[in-house]
Amino acid sequence: MANRTSSRNNYNRSSNRNRRRRRRSRNRRRRMMPVLAGVLFIVLVLAVVLIAGVIRKYSLSDERADQMAYFGLEADDEVAVILQNEQAELHGLLIDGQPYVNFETVQNSLNSRFYWDANENQLLYALPDNLVKVPVGSSEYYIGKDRQNFNYNIVKTEGNDTYVALDFVKQYTDLEYQLYDSPNRVEILYQWGTQNVATLKDDEAVRQKAGIKSPILTDGKKGDTLTVLDTEEGIEDWTKVRTADGYIGYVRNKRLGSVEAQELASSGDFQAPVYTNISKDYTINMAWHNVTTAAANDTVLSTIASTKGLTTISPTWFTIGDNDGNLDSIASAEYVNYAHQSGLEVWGMIDNFKEGVDTYEVLSYTSKRENLINQLIAQAIQYGLDGINVDFEKLSSETGIHFIEFVRELSIKCRSNNLVLSVDNYVPKAYSSHYYRAEQGVVADYVIIMGYDEHFAGSEESGSVASIGFVRDGIEQTLAEVPAEKVINAVPFYTRLWQETPKTEEEIAAEDTTAVDYKYIPYKLSSQALGMQAVEDVLTANGATPTWDDTTAQYYAEFEKDGSTFKVWMEEEKSIEEKAKLLKEYNLAGIAEWKLGLEKSSIWDIILKYVN
Repeated sequence: MANRTSSRNNYNRSSNRNRRRRRRSRNRRRRMMPVLAGVLFIVLVLAVVLIAGVIRKYSLSDERADQMAYFGLEADDEVAVILQNEQAELHGLLIDGQPYVNFETVQNSLNSRFYWDANENQLLYALPDNLVKVPVGSSEYYIGKDRQNFNYNIVKTEGNDTYVALDFVKQYTDLEYQLYDSPNRVEILYQWGTQNVATLKDDEAVRQKAGIKSPILTDGKKGDTLTVLDTEEGIEDWTKVRTADGYIGYVRNKRLGSVEAQELASSGDFQAPVYTNISKDYTINMAWHNVTTAAANDTVLSTIASTKGLTTISPTWFTIGDNDGNLDSIASAEYVNYAHQSGLEVWGMIDNFKEGVDTYEVLSYTSKRENLINQLIAQAIQYGLDGINVDFEKLSSETGIHFIEFVRELSIKCRSNNLVLSVDNYVPKAYSSHYYRAEQGVVADYVIIMGYDEHFAGSEESGSVASIGFVRDGIEQTLAEVPAEKVINAVPFYTRLWQETPKTEEEIAAEDTTAVDYKYIPYKLSSQALGMQAVEDVLTANGATPTWDDTTAQYYAEFEKDGSTFKVWMEEEKSIEEKAKLLKEYNLAGIAEWKLGLEKSSIWDIILKYVN
């Protein structure tokens, strides 16, 4: 009995402990529930944030680009100009619904033949037979003396900017354009030929940059044809395109169909003007006759008599006389008659060598160019000239655009008076690109390369006047811009005798060695230009024997005298023949020589071999 009671008590105590344990466990669980709920909530929030971040990162942005900012427009009358596949830096104007383009854009991109005279406020365009003139703020313009009406103002100016009605530009340019609004923009097509296109396989946003977060420029629709542009390096999965309404942006490659070539052609309404030229049916052999006084014209007979195979003579008769464009002339009717009786054409040369005359000042005014041209043509007619040779040298880069306009305008008068127009040019280098040789090749009859002065009086080091490599390079560079049938290469009848005198220690010490362009040259350099026979006489007198140099294709000689070293790269029969051979090699229109009186008589037999 006692044992049963004891067992029951033990059982009760155990049960009580279990119940208390269970109650404590339930209490702990109840206390943990809020904590677990909080943790779970945080996990869920983090998951949502993470998922939202991923979605944001990889989802397409629907942000729209600021259209006015994209096109760089600030005012309602401004119009963005899209030139083929890129936007012009300078905007245009929209006036009474008509688009106007900044003149710089017109000249640099659409048609370089347009010319703006800022001094006399008129726009010009040189046609083959007439000069088009447009005054500012007028709906009227002139083709020669004929007045025309355009219905609205052609040229507008705002401050220093000039704007030209696009429809007027279109009259003289093979272009087509489309005007759009919201925002104002004009898309101009003017480069015709093959372009790459692709079709959208589905609706696709055209974005400002290559990326799904880039703002949307416009909405492309399934089936839209886009012009495919070159895409910058490093951009994958995207293609740069131009839409039909002038937006230039990016689309995803996966939405773009295959790229195909498409021919882009103009409507065919435009008829390009034809700048007719005089082209001789023989190889030209022209020589300049350096005539500095009227009395020197009397030497024409003896000068011609010493030549052989000459077709053309160019006396140096004309020069720009003053800053108003008046002409100085020493032309002679007797000279022309003698030349014609000898079977020679006479191309009177005009230069810009007169001291005190500012070539820029003359050529940058239409009225002064006109004055100069009219006097020059009047002289040509009065004296019965066959042509005019233009030799304007040392032109500044700022003068170049006015110089080529002078050549265009002179070509009109030469064309109408059956006068040959030739223009002298340096061997092409970067510093002479403003002579616009390619345009000369269109409007002039002949482009003459002055294939000499490789080293000249102002050179820092002695060297050849016309090495064969220099001459060849001049021809090849010119032929890259001018047709061979218009190119004449001129050779020198002179060379330079160089004198190198060692500098003293005092002279060397006085040099500014910190100058950016400083180059140490241990001698003082001077030179004199000598004719062929004069050089041979100098070498004979000093016991110097010339040796042939294959690199320059010239005989080279040097000698010491009075503490100086004298050097010369000769021009004589063999060197001239090497240059004359290029006439046939490149199928040139002819050869020219500077200048008569410096050659040996035997030279003419050499040249004759290559002009017949």
